[in-house]
Amino acid sequence: MKKKHWFFAACLSVCFNLLASATLPASHIPEGFVDVKEVIPSILSDIRYFTSHNFVGRRIHGYSAAKCYLTKEAADSLKRVQEELSRFSFSLKIYDGYRPQRAVDHFVEWAEDVSDTVTKKEFYPTVDKKNLFKDGYIASKSSHSRGSAVDLTIVPLPLPQQEPYVDGQNLCECYLPAEKRFKDNGIDMGTGFDCFHELSWTANEQIGIQQRANRLLLKTLMEKHGFRNYEKEWWHFTLVNEPYPDTYFDFIIE
Repeated sequence: MKKKHWFFAACLSVCFNLLASATLPASHIPEGFVDVKEVIPSILSDIRYFTSHNFVGRRIHGYSAAKCYLTKEAADSLKRVQEELSRFSFSLKIYDGYRPQRAVDHFVEWAEDVSDTVTKKEFYPTVDKKNLFKDGYIASKSSHSRGSAVDLTIVPLPLPQQEPYVDGQNLCECYLPAEKRFKDNGIDMGTGFDCFHELSWTANEQIGIQQRANRLLLKTLMEKHGFRNYEKEWWHFTLVNEPYPDTYFDFIIE
């Protein structure tokens, strides 16, 4: 009888542990991820998906704080880029890092609603919204959700003031010259961040010499320290040897 009780108790214990592990809150930060600010205190950020200043026009699901998480490997590599830039009075500024899968799902939901074109003028002025999937601007899976991709730019130091964004602000097309588009405080990369336009393609030769040099600086330093660029977005880089190449995380940023 005692053996039966012991066996029953053991089964209950195993079931309880399995249930507990299966119901961890979505906001649980997995081992292997870090808050980038804790690894690189000097790094700057403008987490656009925590705000309404993005191509959806409202805060994105899963962004409960203006923080950037990355895998430790990606953050350590990014730290080396920051150290090189800091010697010349420059800094990295992050727009986005780890992105919950629910945020990607939010993008997909928005893209499928072709009637919602509130942000078209600034972010996709020359693209028909129904073609965002076909043209590769929106996808159901993102390397950001694997934790080793980052969107970023370079800013000079001392840091210039950035134009404050006001909800509903009427902004110009993201591919226009820097003096006309939203006054980001980064060095001029030829377009704004998240600009769905061919001028955002990293190697596009239709931008100015200084803008091409600025992109080359960012790309060269990021590649030197283990990242690869997405050719259609000058701001997007993924760690080559990412630790979770097949895992898409969904914990909340908080």
